[in-house]
Amino acid sequence: MTLVTSFRVGRLQCHALEGGRQRLDGGAMFGVVPKPLWEKRIPADDRNRIPLGLRCLLVEHEAGPVLVDTGIGNKESDKFRQIYGVENAGTKGPTQLEDALAEAGCKPADVKFVINSHLHFDHAGGNTFVEDGPTDRRTGEPDRLSVRPSVRLSFPNATYAVQKGELDFARHTNERTAASYLAPNFEPVSAVDRWNLLEGDGEVLPGISVIRTPGHVPHHQCIMVRDGGETACFLADLVPTSAHVPLPWIMGYDLEPLVTFETKRRVLGQAAAEGWILVFEHDPERALGRVVQDGKSFAYQALDTR
Repeated sequence: MTLVTSFRVGRLQCHALEGGRQRLDGGAMFGVVPKPLWEKRIPADDRNRIPLGLRCLLVEHEAGPVLVDTGIGNKESDKFRQIYGVENAGTKGPTQLEDALAEAGCKPADVKFVINSHLHFDHAGGNTFVEDGPTDRRTGEPDRLSVRPSVRLSFPNATYAVQKGELDFARHTNERTAASYLAPNFEPVSAVDRWNLLEGDGEVLPGISVIRTPGHVPHHQCIMVRDGGETACFLADLVPTSAHVPLPWIMGYDLEPLVTFETKRRVLGQAAAEGWILVFEHDPERALGRVVQDGKSFAYQALDTR
């Protein structure tokens, strides 16, 4: 099975990387959409969980390889992996993401830039890895019941980028948000001063920029790749799967669903008008696509990658 779907944006070679799978509750993933509707798109298992990809994006850039999001990583306990149905074991490194990078001709040490859409564990967990055992998810300190672990940066030569507001938000959780923001995924980056903290929309590198897309969390961002009059957008959790393209299909996990609704309207409207390539991070089957106007909403359109 190939772990890489390659495509071009102008002169920029891009690769959608399959970083593994997880399973989350289907009702939570589709919010107010009734189960008889969503299960036609993505069937659930006997625990009402649906399969979800952990897809990342690699862009071959003249400044060095750029990796967008990093999957779940390998730091979590067996209990955590069972609850979330995580399947991401690798053969060439700690996780399947390293296998996908190798298939694309890239080693972790080659990556020069990592851009996180946000810092939830399934998007930033692979920022770091553990060599000797698990860490305490809340503090980032070694689990006292385990052998002392060693948490290291997964991409030792990279600068990591995220919205400054997102890092602040991740550090000040409440009962609703604490389970998603795990300190070992981002504090080791802070400890070695590798963050490029962004403030709003802007260019990270020539041809690669971010746009703030609030709703899921307040400082969520989508990553844009532009060259030669072409555009690709890494949607992250704004539109996690192709089934979430219609405007009302919004996750119950979103902190501000009505904000998500208006953000989707704005971003997908521009994507439809300008023919963007869209990268779906969590779709279990469809890595890429486009959207077209469908009345007052939008519909998925397959992308020919031949």
